[in-house]
Amino acid sequence: MEKMIISPSPHIHSGDSISKNMYGVLTALVPTFLVSLYCFGLGALIVTVVSVASCVLCEYLIQKFLFKKEPAIYDGSAVLTGVLLAFNLPSNLPVWIIIIGAFVAIGIGKMSFGGLGNNIFNPALVGRVFLLISFPAQMTTWPVAGAFPTTYLDAQTGATTLSLIHYADDYASTVISAVGLTGGSLGEISEIALLLGFAYLLFRKIITWHIPVSILGTVAVFTGLLFAGNMLYLYSETGTADMQALMNLAKIYNPLMHLTSGGLMLGAVFMATDYVTSPMSKKGMVVYGIGIGVITVVIRVYGAYPEGMSFAILIMNALTPLINTYIKPKHFGGK
Repeated sequence: MEKMIISPSPHIHSGDSISKNMYGVLTALVPTFLVSLYCFGLGALIVTVVSVASCVLCEYLIQKFLFKKEPAIYDGSAVLTGVLLAFNLPSNLPVWIIIIGAFVAIGIGKMSFGGLGNNIFNPALVGRVFLLISFPAQMTTWPVAGAFPTTYLDAQTGATTLSLIHYADDYASTVISAVGLTGGSLGEISEIALLLGFAYLLFRKIITWHIPVSILGTVAVFTGLLFAGNMLYLYSETGTADMQALMNLAKIYNPLMHLTSGGLMLGAVFMATDYVTSPMSKKGMVVYGIGIGVITVVIRVYGAYPEGMSFAILIMNALTPLINTYIKPKHFGGK
């Protein structure tokens, strides 16, 4: 006689696991990493290795000696945090600053909340913003892509695309920067590589389209409206086409320039989609993405910082519990 085995739900397992998804995201980041190696050489490798090693070590020490439990560093979450932190840093950042950022990301951004699954904010962005505020000079000194130095600390530096949009008077230099001839963080050097990673994540069903598309769409629409509104104002004031003024408008509000510059694509695809810190429902994801897009554009256009993606994601991370409370997925059988 066969026994009927009764067990609690769930009765069907999807086959997903933390480590499978983490390593899936790391696989999607490989094209971006290869491009960063090509553009920045030794500096990209040093920054990435130091960041990953420091994040893994910090998590191991905290779990082993503070939490008094078996370290779970093989699930890939600490490695992913290290890679994402590195991708938000310049390739000539001193090693000791990278280590500080990694320990802040893991120690404060993740483990202080109880570890994986409990953190409110994206750990890599916590580390990045801490370094940006604490070491603004080092964090905004960008090596020029392709200008390989004899040592990574001696890299030739230049302005980023967003810096040119924010401060430069020469529109031509801003256009040139959009094709990758200026510096930036490791992970923002190639939109094509990031889009390849995005396609892989969608194919593997590790993420959905809702957050990235709502962020990118909001930035495109918002900057387009700003451009159109300012152009109409210009015509109403001057009564004729002022070519220099139009070029300045294109430099500041050009949707394509904003979509293809800075950390927008990296943040939209790989950081805003973090399972723990983003909403659970699809409608909530769209609201969350729209909020990130609006805040990013406001900071970029009107704020003191040329880039606003990191701050926008962290602000919306804080609002995620509120979004989950008021925008809930329909329960099974509900109308």
